[in-house]
Amino acid sequence: MTFLIENSLFFGIALTLGAYLLGVLLNRRFKIFIFNPLLIAITASIAVLAITGIEYEDYNYGAQHISALLTPSTVCLAIPLYEQMRLLKKNFTAIMIGIASGVLTSGIAIFAMAILFALNHTQYVTLLPKSITTAIGIGLSQELDGYIAITVAAIMITGLFGNIAGEAMCRMFRIGNPIAKGVAIGTASHVMGTSKAMEMGEIEGAMSSLSVAVAGFMTVAAAILFENLI
Repeated sequence: MTFLIENSLFFGIALTLGAYLLGVLLNRRFKIFIFNPLLIAITASIAVLAITGIEYEDYNYGAQHISALLTPSTVCLAIPLYEQMRLLKKNFTAIMIGIASGVLTSGIAIFAMAILFALNHTQYVTLLPKSITTAIGIGLSQELDGYIAITVAAIMITGLFGNIAGEAMCRMFRIGNPIAKGVAIGTASHVMGTSKAMEMGEIEGAMSSLSVAVAGFMTVAAAILFENLI
């Protein structure tokens, strides 16, 4: 039975979608932040692989086909942005400054953490792409000779935190403007945060999707400046 599962193209797909569906059902039932669908999906998938002893490579044989949808789904984020083009033009300068501030803050935070924990150069550059989408982050980490696997993990943790706590953080710091919310969440926690921003509202989702793309390009440019600090 295990042999059939390990060599099945559909096992990884079924496990991923099933775990996410479980997360959605739990979230609707309890409405508690800890029952975040993404968090439940990740935890449940890891638990199944650990209990059954199925190797990650066997799981990823099918699951990788879902990962292939990441890039086109990111491109589709341009649709809500197009629908809010008037707001973008009206607030273009403020939005760009907000995204740039977020990118700079992320770089400074990683630099400060590297100093505090005495990280070496490779460990330091590995974490620089933590707030940008995986498609860009992997390429940047590879270019900087970082540990790609750790970069992916950092990107996932950052995005998951933004998805779970983004809305609460906006309330905590009394950020009420929907444009500001979208820019903050998209710049800090890329696509995973943007999925939450879309639940918050059309404007939040549109501004967050813009921030994902712009922050990605800005981070690549900023990495040139931050790379040699350590």
